[in-house]
Amino acid sequence: MSLPKREWLFLLIIALISVGLSFLDLAHIPQAPSGVHCRGLIVAVDNSQVRVNLIVKTEEQVLTVQLLNGPHKDQKMSVTNMLTGKMEFDEFYQTGEELLVEYGVDKDGKPQNGLARGHYRLRLQIVLIALFGGLLLLVAGVTGVKAMFSFIFVAMVLWKLYFPLLLLGYPPLLTGLTVVALLTAVITFTVGGVNHRGLATFAGSMMGILLTCALAVWFTGLFRLHGAIRPFAETLLYSGHYDLNLTNIFIASVFIGSSGAVMDLAMDIAASMDELQRKHPDIGLLEHICSGLRVGRAVTGTMTTTLLLAYSSSHIAMFLLFIAKGLPAVNILNAPFVAAEVLNILVGSFGLVTVAPFTALVAGFLYRFGNHQGINNAHPRYVGNQLRQKMFPLPVALWRAKLGTISGLVRVVKK
Repeated sequence: MSLPKREWLFLLIIALISVGLSFLDLAHIPQAPSGVHCRGLIVAVDNSQVRVNLIVKTEEQVLTVQLLNGPHKDQKMSVTNMLTGKMEFDEFYQTGEELLVEYGVDKDGKPQNGLARGHYRLRLQIVLIALFGGLLLLVAGVTGVKAMFSFIFVAMVLWKLYFPLLLLGYPPLLTGLTVVALLTAVITFTVGGVNHRGLATFAGSMMGILLTCALAVWFTGLFRLHGAIRPFAETLLYSGHYDLNLTNIFIASVFIGSSGAVMDLAMDIAASMDELQRKHPDIGLLEHICSGLRVGRAVTGTMTTTLLLAYSSSHIAMFLLFIAKGLPAVNILNAPFVAAEVLNILVGSFGLVTVAPFTALVAGFLYRFGNHQGINNAHPRYVGNQLRQKMFPLPVALWRAKLGTISGLVRVVKK
């Protein structure tokens, strides 16, 4: 499938911006002191200084490592693995494993003061990215290429733009909404195309995201939550960034986290309405919107569990601990970090549920006014009346009966 020239131009612009962002340094934070990094093979292990207390290991593990690349390739050196007793940070090595080594160089040019920086995973990460890109290309074709461009662009914007702006003191909510609007526009117009489908997806997504933001602000205040409940938040404050508004950063994380699923649902509905318009170009406005709503109902039924599974699965160990300790459900649900996840899931789901009618309405009007057919029947008052009849048939029927009775009484009184 060939793309219009404007879409190729759009992809080229996105690629150039992504490359430009890779060289951007907004925060101007000096890099932490570091040495030479290279891949190393463990040829010997000395555990004589390691202290073991049940499952906790502390002190030093001394490794003899052969450097596999870098300026000192094939040389051997002693590398220290500091064990802190925190299993989420520590790694315990065996002979024959590969790891990332960081070391310094003495005045004679020899490697010294080697430190272990974890098992070497960079090559596997590159392989995984390549497999993902290949699968996208195989399954989605040209659309897969556009999806990869948008994927890279999102990563660069978050890493090089949004996070540094927060460290510089920019307001998290306004900055977050601006960044999400930018990302939503790039993703929807890159994948959906610069057309009615892309515009409907963008408009519907932003409506759902704005609603999610408003609800997150409201319920975070009602729940009496603060941003320090997130991992590493307190450490961030202790690192010198005392003026950061962690509560607003938490709120921003709610609508940013749900924005991907919101865009997914909006694209599903916009794409189905686009295909319906192509197959049935004479379809009426009301029928077109109602068809989009029916698709939205079906998709929403499965998407409502998306955020629940995504967020709760990352806290399985925490829930297992609560169950193992026999804590009452009331205590668990009322805990601040659990209440924060409940808010995260439910408020994000509000955006998922409402994006369906938002996108269906926007797409219906876009396709009708874009085609200029049946314009008389596209008047907002006419469409509103017809939608009310379709969605709320019983109240409308009762109201009409009531109006009919009143009109009859008025005519009798006049006579």
